[in-house]
Amino acid sequence: MMEPAQSEILSNGKSHNLGGEMVVPMKMMQEEDVNGTQTVRFDDPDGALENEEFLPSGDGKKNIHFTDFEGKTSFGMSVFNLGNAIMGSGILGLAYAMANTGILLFLFLLTAVAALSSYSIHLLLKSSGIVGIRAYELLGYRAFGTPGKMAAGIAITLQNIGAMSSYLYIVKSELPLVIQTFLKADPESHLWYLNGNYLVMMVSASIILPLALMKQLGYLGYTSGFSLSCMVFFLSAVIYKKFQIPCPFEEFSANSTAEHLSLNVSSHGHEYNNGLVHEDDCTPRLFKLNSQTAYTIPILAFAFVCHPEVLPIYTELRNPTQKRMQKLSNISILVMYTMYFLAALFGYLTFLGNVEPELLHTYSRIDPYDTLILCVRVAVLTAVTLTVPIVLFPVRRAIQHMLFPTKSFNWLRHIGIAMVLLTLINMLVIFAPNILSIFSIIGATSAPCLIFIFPAVFYIRIVPKEDEPMNSVPKILAACFAALGVIFMVMSLSFIIIDWSTGGGLAAGGH
Repeated sequence: MMEPAQSEILSNGKSHNLGGEMVVPMKMMQEEDVNGTQTVRFDDPDGALENEEFLPSGDGKKNIHFTDFEGKTSFGMSVFNLGNAIMGSGILGLAYAMANTGILLFLFLLTAVAALSSYSIHLLLKSSGIVGIRAYELLGYRAFGTPGKMAAGIAITLQNIGAMSSYLYIVKSELPLVIQTFLKADPESHLWYLNGNYLVMMVSASIILPLALMKQLGYLGYTSGFSLSCMVFFLSAVIYKKFQIPCPFEEFSANSTAEHLSLNVSSHGHEYNNGLVHEDDCTPRLFKLNSQTAYTIPILAFAFVCHPEVLPIYTELRNPTQKRMQKLSNISILVMYTMYFLAALFGYLTFLGNVEPELLHTYSRIDPYDTLILCVRVAVLTAVTLTVPIVLFPVRRAIQHMLFPTKSFNWLRHIGIAMVLLTLINMLVIFAPNILSIFSIIGATSAPCLIFIFPAVFYIRIVPKEDEPMNSVPKILAACFAALGVIFMVMSLSFIIIDWSTGGGLAAGGH
């Protein structure tokens, strides 16, 4: 029984379509690996234990049932989960990015980042298929030992904490405006339910925490589908508003969102034709370079990071194969690429040079009580709120791999890590200066590691030299990919630091 089952695994590097339930002690699995079988499911007891977080647990024994890792999530639900992991707050900053690059340069950069993200997922899936590991940080362990595992875990933690912070920052900034509009409240009243800090803590405790305590990621597929529907509505509204708002537009004379837009109001003034805005601003730019262009690539990289979620989603996919998962990833990336470009294009064409880092705030300068924009705000708030639990799963697993590598699943620890993470993220959101600071810093540091550098170097180390020598085309491409990631990270950080030092960008607290 052992040999047929094993050949079934070797056929595609994944343990699916097994003829029966196979129980193999971990030591036997390690012996198989020594004898030359390099496509076993798990080669490390840490990975087997930690994967219980995403899958139904057994009776606590150390034996591994391959069918336990078969996965029950459908292809469609997995597309929703991965699409929701890609889609997030980044879409709100893309119109601003296009305003600082021009349409054609933005399209080129967006296409390049999307294609590179797809290639990087290909490297992850191939590495995963060879060693049978479906955890990002365990690929690091297999490639470089404990340093590789810690580096991957830290990068995942920083990236996803940054992502969740950006989502909750939107809750902090948009939810008070929604409540204020519904209740026709005075923004100067200082009511507690108009305080974004209180609201973000309430949302975290009442909605995000219960969803984050689920044991299986696949259960969140339904919320992912609803979340993506909300973002489709956001996109539809942005396209519609392009044909409703004239250029130049007239700012709301008694803007009720002045408290949230004080920087923009003071810099633009209330009179549109006061010499600060010229007719040229109504002409779209195809190419544009300025001090803010440096933030574009980090924002785009931030918008396409889904790599920590790829392997957990792969684990729970029904009938998993590398080809099937790659197709799933390509579909998700293509859909998000289309939505990103349309949202950026029509958002930019609506406001051109006056678009802000957070697109919805720009609409408030025209009419803060607009019913459609109010509905869009509610939709975006729903979408980003439901995305947080999905992004939290890989962070929790990375922390467990780093701090509790030999521990089996424990509900108390499962709940405790989620609560600590949400508390930390709420603190970051309360004290963060603006959303652009989150986009740029995370996009310039952990994002290139997760998209470019780690998948490439893991692939180079994990794929046997007998199969692909170092001078083979796939490994040369992977090495170039890693080098591109390093260049990208160094250049992005350099531009951002220069911009800070000259008093622009984040240092100025505005655009």
